[in-house]
Amino acid sequence: MKEEIVFAGFGGQGVLLMGKLLCVAAMEEGKYVSHIPSYGAEMRGGTANCQVVISDEEVASPIVAHPSIAVVLNTPSFAKFEPKVKNGGLLLYNSSLVDLRSERTDITVVDVAANNIAEDAGSGRAANMAAIGKLLKLKPDLCSLDGVIQALEKVVSARNKKLNEVNEKVLKAGFAA
Repeated sequence: MKEEIVFAGFGGQGVLLMGKLLCVAAMEEGKYVSHIPSYGAEMRGGTANCQVVISDEEVASPIVAHPSIAVVLNTPSFAKFEPKVKNGGLLLYNSSLVDLRSERTDITVVDVAANNIAEDAGSGRAANMAAIGKLLKLKPDLCSLDGVIQALEKVVSARNKKLNEVNEKVLKAGFAA
């Protein structure tokens, strides 16, 4: 198993946290991982993405030019990364914010109303957790939902640990969606 993933959205949507969280959970479960964050100078409101590789074997290169999975949380990220997804890959997008649709027939396209799920579960700011939950439902070989929930304690900063209870609730709601 080897998945090359791009997480993308606006700064402030927790895109970098998504990548780090998945890497820590997968690493704790014995997988090889790499994580390269990238964000614009604006940070909050600017564009952000991270490249993640999760594999059963050592990762030769952390660069993801053509992801097997793209998880996009906003329209500009959809426009940028949808054409780059590998043939046979997965595009998971936040239908709460993305108003574009893919014309591609060579990839699997799945929408998740991440903002709506997060709001219903208690925090509109946790749309990233809803998207991770849905991704884990679609790709259980990446790592387990329980592993991601456990990784929250290691990855979330001390000042935001109080949000882990709602993060867990939103992860589970995304998984169930």
